Amino acid sequence: MIEALQNLWHQLIEFASQFIIPDWGALIGLLPVFLFIGLVGPLLTIAILVWVVYVARRPRTSVAFVEGARRAEIGADGQPRFPTAEAYCHRDALIHPPGVTTCDVCRDDLIVLCPKCNVGRNATVAACANCGLKIDLTSRLQTVSRAVGPPPGGAAIA
Repeated sequence: MIEALQNLWHQLIEFASQFIIPDWGALIGLLPVFLFIGLVGPLLTIAILVWVVYVARRPRTSVAFVEGARRAEIGADGQPRFPTAEAYCHRDALIHPPGVTTCDVCRDDLIVLCPKCNVGRNATVAACANCGLKIDLTSRLQTVSRAVGPPPGGAAIA
């Protein structure tokens, strides 16, 4: 009975030694895997997370192309509400884009409300007659185009 207990004890120790005492040769062989999992994996994960956060939070440019006049909002009293510092036609209740001084529909001169004193004036007049505030209503659209062909001066300049 004592020998059976000693055999059981030795088998238990041998079984446990496989987990407690490692095979160092095999572990050194797995070192590249451990480096990849422990170093490259987290760095790659952090890089992907930083990229996702950047893409989610980056400032986005929004460009709205105004293609002509738009209708003015109608207030509770049934009268059109015109914004300040934008040219509008009172007869047609249209708000026109910057750079336009006559209505496309009725050919009347457009009116602009001063944002400072709320006095109306003709869109061709540069400054408010009441407070003197200058409102620039010129179009801010720019045409961007590339020249066709090589740059002037030949290949030496390029």
